[in-house]
Amino acid sequence: MSNLEELIEKLCPDGVEYKTLGELGKFYGGLTGKSKEDFKEGNAKFITYKNVYSNPALDLDVEDRVRIYPDENQRILEYGDVIFTGSSETPDECGFASVLTKKTDEKLYLNSFCFIFRFNDVSVMLPDFSKHLFRCNFLRYQIGKTASGVTRFNVSKKLMAKVKFPVPPLEVQREIVRILDNFTFLTTELAAELAAELAARQKQYEYYRDLLLTFKLNESTILNEQTNELELSGAIRWMKLGDICLHSCSGATPKKSNSEYYVGGTVPWIRTQNVTFNNIYSVDSFITEQAVQETAAKWIPENCVIVAISGASAGRCAINKIKATTNQHCLNMEIDSSKALYKYVFHCLCNQYKELLSKKQGARGDLNSSLILETMIPVPPLEQQQRIVDILDRFDTLCNDISSGLPAEIEMRQKQYEYYRDKLLTFKELKKEA
Repeated sequence: MSNLEELIEKLCPDGVEYKTLGELGKFYGGLTGKSKEDFKEGNAKFITYKNVYSNPALDLDVEDRVRIYPDENQRILEYGDVIFTGSSETPDECGFASVLTKKTDEKLYLNSFCFIFRFNDVSVMLPDFSKHLFRCNFLRYQIGKTASGVTRFNVSKKLMAKVKFPVPPLEVQREIVRILDNFTFLTTELAAELAAELAARQKQYEYYRDLLLTFKLNESTILNEQTNELELSGAIRWMKLGDICLHSCSGATPKKSNSEYYVGGTVPWIRTQNVTFNNIYSVDSFITEQAVQETAAKWIPENCVIVAISGASAGRCAINKIKATTNQHCLNMEIDSSKALYKYVFHCLCNQYKELLSKKQGARGDLNSSLILETMIPVPPLEQQQRIVDILDRFDTLCNDISSGLPAEIEMRQKQYEYYRDKLLTFKELKKEA
């Protein structure tokens, strides 16, 4: 019998008590009344949405700052606080939790897109136990059901108050923390090694991509794979992106208020979050044929080069490997195969990502489709394009294919942790006496 089993047998043989968030604490909001200017030269540490979403325990070694004035009455994070993300584009990503597991004298302020759950009695649950508990699958399922919305989903604090979870004795919590922290440490160490290897391969890919796609006017640069040196051969043309397209278009977002555009939809609908320098084989959003007929969300053929043109995703590109539609924030380009290979164009645009970012306009940081289509790219002969594509595809597969290689190993280790976490945090509920 393991130490944990002995503790459970000794301290809670008949099960553990389950409580709701509303019974054990209260919810509080993050910062209020702040403008963009307050985040440019801040004087206090600021916890971002990404920090909460990405870390079971808050990362306090950050450079994010916000300006706090002497007479302001803003809420400060406290040891043991559980912080939740308040909204997301999908309900499954709402309510991700992160916990302040370290005591600090430094004042920490929370962004307005997250909210705090604070225990009335912080001693009822170890913060290091909370960081595992509030990310386990059965709680994530409950939390996901508290979110509602159409294009963006928001968590209901009223429903969150009803989320139910086990509160085992502190000795049991402590032993579970020991087991899971040790597992996490070993997993993190291996993941760090694998991530370092992946980063090295990614740099190698980017190095050869830059090398292969850096041309001098009227020259074509090709890598000799045997000597690992560059060769110049043949003439190239510099052409506008729009001149090598058979067709280009954006899509549309059918009215969310019209259920006939969405309910029972089977038409793949690509959104900007699907565009991540990748091949798109499947999507999680669909519209109906009626939406295609009545709105600007028209079909595009397979193997278009798609560029995201809106907001934080602007400049990212992808290739659709399925016939699909897109929203209006995607520029879709069907490439003329007599002039260029679509994969070659894709690699060119990946290489010009920073240049595309420099063309962003407006408060949202959008890209103008016309300016993208005016972008000049080097176009060597098709056989040389194919050689470049073959080399870069091998690196791309190694770096990005989640089903094999290094990313898959990292994902496997994370799934192992999640399996044992959920197993250890599953308790029989103590039956209350009538």
